[in-house]
Amino acid sequence: MRKLMLGNEAVARGLYEAGVKVVSSYPGTPSTEITEYAAKYDEIYCEWAPNEKVATEVAFGASLRGVRTACAMKHVGLNVAADPLFTLSYTGVNGGFVLFVADDPAMHSSQNEQDSRHYAIAAKVPMLEPADSTEAKEFVKQAYEISEEYDTPVIVRMCTRIAHSQSSVELCERKDLPLPAYEKNPRKYIMAPANAIARHPFVEERTQKLAKLGETSSLNRVEMGGTEKGIICSGTCYQYVKEVFGDSVSVLKLGMVNPLPTDLIKDFAAKVDTLYVIEELDGIIESHLHSIGVKCIGKEMFPPIGEFSQASIRAAFGMPKPDSETADSEIPVRPPVMCPGCPHRGLFYMLAKHKITVLGDIGCYTLGSAAPLFALDSTLCMGASISGIHGFNKAGGAESEKKTACVIGDSTFMHSGMTGLVNIAYNASNSTVIILDNSITGMTGHQQNPTTGYNIKGDPAAKVDLEALCHALGIERVRVVDPYDLKECEEAILEEIAVEAPSVIISRRPCALLKYVKAKPPVTVDEDKCVGCKMCMKIGCPAISMKNGKAHVDPTLCVGCDVCTQLCRPNAMQKGER
Repeated sequence: MRKLMLGNEAVARGLYEAGVKVVSSYPGTPSTEITEYAAKYDEIYCEWAPNEKVATEVAFGASLRGVRTACAMKHVGLNVAADPLFTLSYTGVNGGFVLFVADDPAMHSSQNEQDSRHYAIAAKVPMLEPADSTEAKEFVKQAYEISEEYDTPVIVRMCTRIAHSQSSVELCERKDLPLPAYEKNPRKYIMAPANAIARHPFVEERTQKLAKLGETSSLNRVEMGGTEKGIICSGTCYQYVKEVFGDSVSVLKLGMVNPLPTDLIKDFAAKVDTLYVIEELDGIIESHLHSIGVKCIGKEMFPPIGEFSQASIRAAFGMPKPDSETADSEIPVRPPVMCPGCPHRGLFYMLAKHKITVLGDIGCYTLGSAAPLFALDSTLCMGASISGIHGFNKAGGAESEKKTACVIGDSTFMHSGMTGLVNIAYNASNSTVIILDNSITGMTGHQQNPTTGYNIKGDPAAKVDLEALCHALGIERVRVVDPYDLKECEEAILEEIAVEAPSVIISRRPCALLKYVKAKPPVTVDEDKCVGCKMCMKIGCPAISMKNGKAHVDPTLCVGCDVCTQLCRPNAMQKGER
């Protein structure tokens, strides 16, 4: 039977068919759906971990016990998981271990567009890269075979286009694997220096064996066509090349992107007149070709920035644009905005009103940086707002402390904010931390986290008490506010940044998009009272606009949060009838 599947769904199907038993991940677009789809299979234990490092270590533990296991994350999550990954390369595996990483060229939902192939090279582990959903499923199963045969963790690199595009997948039966008896092996798995020194030569020998595998593996294949041009590519670039050129060029499609083959590339290069390397982001394949003495055209023609497309490849080769192709300039720009009724909006308005310097973090609240609020001064990485405000205030002193706050979401706080708060308490800066508790992991699509009280399947689970946790981490001043109450937010912000002590404000209101959150009647506008002052526009709510010089509220968008009514001095904005 065949089924149309997203790339991420196909990966989950591959996990099922490969007999995987444990999956631990942290949600991060574009990788999130891998674990969500895997959780639909009762044969696989799945969980959301607090962060990617924990997820990788959970997967290591499952592998150590002898079962096939996986973890999934986006590219910046691999930064967090790098610590265990690099040593996992030394220990090797017991049960097959595959780490899925989804890169995000063009930064559709990310703060950078780093190339995860560098991690595979640096950690000296094999990396596979599928080009469609069919390969996504099949490469998963091959990854486990490689993992167990070569005693290595394997990385499977996805990207936004492959993760979120669909193609046909053939469904196969699950491979049921018995739980083996556990055997202690301290020399292999205890990475004290003496044991690690002995394991390093194994890693180098394994890399040589994997390089030989790449020369003959079906993961890498040559598709001969016209010989005037030869193109080496992988992943989504392969799809673009085939759509642009068809069989008019010869293609070496690389499914194993680390380690890269040598003889296979040299043989292919000898069969074509001009050799091109088309790869998104960094010139990793191109650098390998130069190192083995193969001439090619690469990054001087195809930039190391952004996402490629059929159009960009045609343009690079000077080919005319087909009539059916729409130019990007013809597509209206739709910048992301916080949703109507977003609980973060009112609090951000108050921070901006008082010209407070705000260190931001990763989540949907990053949208507070956009017009008209312009509420944020920085966004670096998960958890950096709390660590950053401590450094900012230590550098700026008392004057800085009275004008500065930081914001972080509930899920992000659990991910990597706690240690920063410990640092504030331990090293004593009068910093104000605002935890934006919207009761869910919002930006990636409403995944549960340790503060929600539910697990990945929606079953009741232990719930972290944020107030008690902050107290336990050394913060004495902890208060909770409702972000829909502007006066309460204003008082809390001004009081806490003025106090001579570290403090935490928990802004608590569920995400307006959660199914259990029922919208209230929409706000109405009394046009006779409206003076067109546009105060209501300053919160940037998509439901509010101006028509004929008067405020207008779209009743199909408004959820009745009533934040705008608190700003309207003429009292033209009226609460909807309950």
